[in-house]
Amino acid sequence: MLGWAMDATHTTDLVERALRMAHTLRGEVPDDLVFHADRGTQFTSEQLYQVCQELHIDQSVGRTGVCFDNAMAESFWSTLKTEFYDRRKWVTRNEARREVARWIEIFYNRQRRHSSIGYQSPVDFENAYHQADVTVLENVA
Repeated sequence: MLGWAMDATHTTDLVERALRMAHTLRGEVPDDLVFHADRGTQFTSEQLYQVCQELHIDQSVGRTGVCFDNAMAESFWSTLKTEFYDRRKWVTRNEARREVARWIEIFYNRQRRHSSIGYQSPVDFENAYHQADVTVLENVA
């Protein structure tokens, strides 16, 4: 999970904040980067189209009624709810935002092992991926 944002309502501004956070944290963006989402108005708006154009990100939306097109996002939400959210209560929205941020950044991205990537954390998987790229490039040179 690279970018995320929380608010009382799910608006295009919320999606834009999450996308900009991901873009900022990522730094260099590959030429073929795709932002995939469902067909919600937040994702298909002119505002988000302009943001994606500015950030040089291609947009993709799932087919209507095909839940498998957005399976990775749905899997993340299920994990967040069952492993974290449903087990806690917070006094304030700011407290909830802080604790969700901690769960995503510290546990989900750096400690939780994911079966779909060989039981590694996302950070470990990405580091190994980039190291493999460097090794391949060094062997070619």
